[in-house]
Amino acid sequence: MSLRVGMIGYKFMGKAHSNAYRALPMFFPNALKPEMAVICGRNTEAVQEAASRFGWAEAESDWKSLIARDDIDIIDINAPSDAHKEIALAAAKAGKHIFCEKPLALSLQDAREMLTAAEEAGIKHMTGFNYRFSPAVQLVKKLVTSGRLGKIYHFRAWFLQDWILDPDFPLVWRLQKDIAGSGSHGDLGAHLIDLAHYLVGDLDEVIGMNETFIKERPLAAEMTGLSAKGSKDGPRGEVTVDDATLFLARFSNGALGSFEATRFAAGHRSTNSFEINGSLGSVRFDFERMNELEVYFTSDDEDVQGFRRVVATDPSHAYAEAWWPPGHTIGFEHTFIHEFLEFTNAIQEDRQPEPSFADGVKCQAVLEAVDRSIEERRWVSISEM
Repeated sequence: MSLRVGMIGYKFMGKAHSNAYRALPMFFPNALKPEMAVICGRNTEAVQEAASRFGWAEAESDWKSLIARDDIDIIDINAPSDAHKEIALAAAKAGKHIFCEKPLALSLQDAREMLTAAEEAGIKHMTGFNYRFSPAVQLVKKLVTSGRLGKIYHFRAWFLQDWILDPDFPLVWRLQKDIAGSGSHGDLGAHLIDLAHYLVGDLDEVIGMNETFIKERPLAAEMTGLSAKGSKDGPRGEVTVDDATLFLARFSNGALGSFEATRFAAGHRSTNSFEINGSLGSVRFDFERMNELEVYFTSDDEDVQGFRRVVATDPSHAYAEAWWPPGHTIGFEHTFIHEFLEFTNAIQEDRQPEPSFADGVKCQAVLEAVDRSIEERRWVSISEM
């Protein structure tokens, strides 16, 4: 049995998803095979080129026509954030299973509408938080849930980038609130929030601050992924999202959290990191060294206490048995393969995948609670949202 996929979006995430669909049956032969049926995008010439390069059978420029087709089982949404809601609602109404990139929507209200529509349609739905699917992160989950770290006291996380550090870098869509919803907060911080939910538990209240360091930028002549071209001497437009957002949080279980997301950390290409401290030990993770986890246990003899480096490539670690011999590393693209393995397994087993739209809604509630705390300069409870 195969699942025929219609994918809307063909740039950065479109390439990552396409690679995952192609690799999944080779390395996980017992999974339902995703059939790359149709790729969709507004630019007819560009999407046809993407179809040929990525391996899709057909190209389409009208997403409504794609959703109306009877021979499509899954709608994969990786278009810009402002398009997520309309496409998802239509796909749910048509009875298609939906995979949607994060953030789920531009607002909490929209995200809740998407979840309600998916639940009423009885479809499978998943939000694209791919970092959960790193083997080392899966090991952290195991250490936390098994109690080997004891009572969790702290979760501190930071996602640092520098790709817009140049004040003349063009005004790409990710810097426009009406398209992206938010800046580093929703793009980078959303991943940190989901990891916090997954590894530690629900957040109870938050307080934050943010800043937009560069208020105007040259208009973009062309853009793809995290790159763009534009003239620094040409017309400029307003940056309407945050360049950096930091916030503190209390978890419902009593743990404390700190979160930092910025695109203005020189030398950090994509430093997605967290540390968890418990009564019996600690862990540290940095996605730029995603195959490694630093682990400390208080039970170690005093003369050998210290953080140890665990390489999560042995067959005992999640997903590792499908890949290479121990010590042979995997990369960013593999998190998407593992993500779609969860999605196709959930469809085959008739259960909701994780993270679902419900997790996307939970993340959106925290994002907006932080925004409200910044606007009102106070602690905001997640229950207010």
